[in-house]
Amino acid sequence: MDLRTYYQKIRDMEAGIPTQFAVVISKSTDNGGKSGLPVEVTREVAAKMVVEGSAVLAGADETAAFHAKQAAANKAAKDAAAAEKVSVTVVTSDDLRKLTEDITKLKGKSKNAEG
Repeated sequence: MDLRTYYQKIRDMEAGIPTQFAVVISKSTDNGGKSGLPVEVTREVAAKMVVEGSAVLAGADETAAFHAKQAAANKAAKDAAAAEKVSVTVVTSDDLRKLTEDITKLKGKSKNAEG
């Protein structure tokens, strides 16, 4: 392949990608590449992958589905990290007794206000 033609194809493809990042869908390759895996890459890498035939640009629906899946995975990871954070407060027996008495007094006041 002529190098000028190769790089011109990459530049042309890159110019056709409107955003800085693009989602591409992989194709199976001789060196073990798996088909159908979406990945978000820079415009330059996407253009090179498409020209080399190792991927195709994802459509709008595929891109939206990819971003939704990534957002869900990000939220799940954040939720898991938050769940691992355990807050422990040490309360003395005197403080616990006082808190219990305060709650009992508040419950008594709310019953009196209802009745």
